[in-house]
Amino acid sequence: MPHIIVKLYPGRTKDQKKRLAEEIVKNVITIARCEEKSVSVAFEEIEPSEWAEKVYKPDIIDNKNKLYKKPGYNPFE
Repeated sequence: MPHIIVKLYPGRTKDQKKRLAEEIVKNVITIARCEEKSVSVAFEEIEPSEWAEKVYKPDIIDNKNKLYKKPGYNPFE
């Protein structure tokens, strides 16, 4: 607890993902008040052509009640 999944377009380097994961972990530890050993971070790369159906619809539209930060775009408009 907690496990964070970051979905993003392909193209970031392993170093960029490692650095992002480190910063996410730092913030989770501070804000959620948990130990580093409790936090895990995974990256899921989604092709831009699949983003609307694989991420936007199921994770954003269909889960509005779980969203704490809404995006400023809508690929279906």
